[in-house]
Order: sequence, then structure tokens, then C-alpha cells
Amino acid sequence: MFAGRIAFRNSQAALRNQFTFGNHIMGRSTSRIFSSGSGPSFDSAPGFADVSDVLKVNYTEEFDQGLTDEEKKSMKRIDVYRSNPNDPNDRPKYVTYYIDMKKCGPMFLDVLIKIKDEIDPTLSFRRSCREGICGSCSMNIDGRHHLACLCGIPKDNNEKSVISPLMFMFVLKDLVVDMSHFYAQYKQIQPFLQRKTPKDDVNVEYLQSVEDRKLLDGLYECVLCACCQSTCPSYWWHPQDYLGPAVLMQAYRWVIDSRDEFTEERLEMLGGDMKLGECYQIGLCSLTCPKGLNPRAALAHLKELYKDYADKREHEQMTI
Repeated sequence: MFAGRIAFRNSQAALRNQFTFGNHIMGRSTSRIFSSGSGPSFDSAPGFADVSDVLKVNYTEEFDQGLTDEEKKSMKRIDVYRSNPNDPNDRPKYVTYYIDMKKCGPMFLDVLIKIKDEIDPTLSFRRSCREGICGSCSMNIDGRHHLACLCGIPKDNNEKSVISPLMFMFVLKDLVVDMSHFYAQYKQIQPFLQRKTPKDDVNVEYLQSVEDRKLLDGLYECVLCACCQSTCPSYWWHPQDYLGPAVLMQAYRWVIDSRDEFTEERLEMLGGDMKLGECYQIGLCSLTCPKGLNPRAALAHLKELYKDYADKREHEQMTI
């Protein structure tokens, strides 16, 4: 476990407290802010005041499946967030579905597929690999961000489960959020190998020692699902400036790659405008990562590397 990790008595309860935190801070309800137009730019990206309607919805309706009360008692209740910003008359809400778990797979993604295929085909969500590789099915499940394909349904438990979109992101429809701003930030760090010296032989790979290769473990496995990104309070406050834990962890991955020769240029890019300094080592990013990675530790080391670089640069400027 990384040093100085915040101790939470109950990790799931700690993440649920984010909802309480958001409700206290955001103040009065505002008009709906979701839009199906072009993705947010760096100048017009949502700020903390533009909180998602997900946190404001207290309206639930039941989808008519023709079930009796007795039948419902033996089924799993699933409340799914539904919203269609393209329809001005649509009211954001939670819709209740009842699932016979004896006829459904063990993961929450199985439940969503069953709802769409057999109950309500109007439900929208993202999915692809079903193996925790693509990162498509990231969403909030029972108060914590997960990949639905990796999040198992509690066995022998028919208590209500709630599924909603990733927090503090624009909702396009139902569980589908706009990831364009997140991907634009990822592109900004230039996530590819950069060299200053050409290869001696273009048919030979850039080689690493076993030790250098091990430094990348726990970094390259990131699937860019944005679970940590949308859980980070610092990112809630300044998404237009702060790059967030997912993007910064990938920046760190290239900074420490022994094959890359643009280390100082990468560190220079991370300085100023709250790109890196806005990380306060809260730790929710590591707590929620569905792949079990540790963005908090990666960012702590990245901040140390940047400080060393900044001190070196300042010293060089003073000696000129």
C-alpha cells in the first residue's frame, strides 16, 4: 500500500460521501446543463458549478414488466438512471427494473444487457470487450465507480442496486457520458514514444532492461475508463485546467520510460495552469480504480520528479 494513504473505515461508504459533499457544495439547483452538441473545449469545459443532474434526481418510476408483488420479492431490483437531453420534455429519473438472477449472468453488465435485450430496448449504455480491457462500460454502481463487466452482483442479495453515469461528466443519454474532453486532455500529454536520436537499425525495437521494464508495471494496464478521473475532487473543481489522475498517470508512464528522450520536455509541459499541482494526494483515485492500479502513488512520484526538474531549471537560470 502506498505511504500516507488516507485510512477509510469503509471504502464504499467513503465514496458514497462524495454525493453528500457534492450536494452540500453545489447550492441551489440550476437548469439542465447537459448538451448533445460538440464536446466541451478547454475554454468551455464544465466547472464545479456545472454539476451533473444525476446528483439532483429524486424521481423514480417503475417500468411495467407485468410482475406481481410476490414475483418481485424473489427478483433483484435495479434502479437505472435515465435521461435524454435531446428531448426537452424528458425528465431525468431513475427507472426500476426487476431481474430474475437465476436467468442472468453474474455481472452488472449482464443485467444491463438483459434489460436492453429483453425488457426495455430504449436503454443506452456503452460496452465492448466484456473483459475489463476496453474501459467502455465505466459507470457508477451503488455509489462507486466501476467497470460494469468486472463488477459482480452480490449473491443472495435482492436489495436495490443503483446504476448511474460517471459523476460530474456531461450525459449524452442514460448511462453514456461525453468523453471528448477527457480524450482531448489525454492527447495533450503526447502519449507516444518520442526520440531525439535515430535508430541504428529501423528493423530493431528500442530495447529496455528488465528493471526498466518493471517500472511500467501498474501504469500501462490503465484502460482510460475515467473512473478515477471523475472521482477526483480536484478534477470536479477544475476539469478545464487540471489534467486529472488518469491522464497524469499516463504522463508519468512516459516520463519514466527509459526509451523516451523527451523527459524534460514532458515535465515542462506539466508545470503551471494547475496541470499537476492541483493533485492534493486525496487518494480516491486509487480507491476506485477497477483495475486495482495506484494513480495516487504514481502522481506522488511525478510531483517529486517535477520538483527536481524545476529546481534544476531554476539553478541553471541563476548561473547564467
